[in-house]
Amino acid sequence: MFEYMTVQEAAKKWDLSERRVQKLCSENRIDGVIHLSRLWLIPQSAEKPADKRKK
Repeated sequence: MFEYMTVQEAAKKWDLSERRVQKLCSENRIDGVIHLSRLWLIPQSAEKPADKRKK
């Protein structure tokens, strides 16, 4: 069975804001994300996406 973390857990793990993690999820920048109503489920094994805002 897959292990998932919430947006709050991912934000803490990756040192990002919760809103930024939600935005990354909605842009499909995190592999394996599942969206259930108002809940994002992020695989525990997911890597922090590269920040495309920086050069």
